[in-house]
Amino acid sequence: QVQLVESGGGLVQVGGSLRLSCAASGPTSSSVAMGWFRRAPGKEREFVAAISRDGINTDHADFVKGRFTVTRDNALNTVYLQTNDLKPEDTAIYYCAAAYGLAAMRNGPFASWGQGTQVTVSS
Repeated sequence: QVQLVESGGGLVQVGGSLRLSCAASGPTSSSVAMGWFRRAPGKEREFVAAISRDGINTDHADFVKGRFTVTRDNALNTVYLQTNDLKPEDTAIYYCAAAYGLAAMRNGPFASWGQGTQVTVSS
C-alpha cells in the first residue's frame, strides 16, 4: 500500500514556475511508478507526466513538453514536477498518483492517489 502527499502548489503569475512535490510512504512505495494528473475547473482529469520506479524512463503529455519535467529522488521517496512558463490554462488541482508500472500511469489501474494541490496562474 502507498500513501501520497502533495505539496508545492500556490498562486503564480503567467510565465512563472512552481515545483510540486509528492512524498510517498508505505511498504510498497519504492516499487511503484509515480506521476501527475490535473483537473481544471469544469474539465476532466488529464494525465500530465509520470516516471518509472527507477527514475530512468519518463512520459510527458504533449501539452507540457518543454515546460514541465518530472523527476524522482528515490532516497527521499519523492517525485517532483517542475513547472515552468506557466499559463492561465495550467490552473488546476494537481494530483499525484502511483501505479505498478509506467505503462499503467496514463490509464490505470492505480495503486494510490494523493489529495491534490492547487495551482493557480494569474494573468
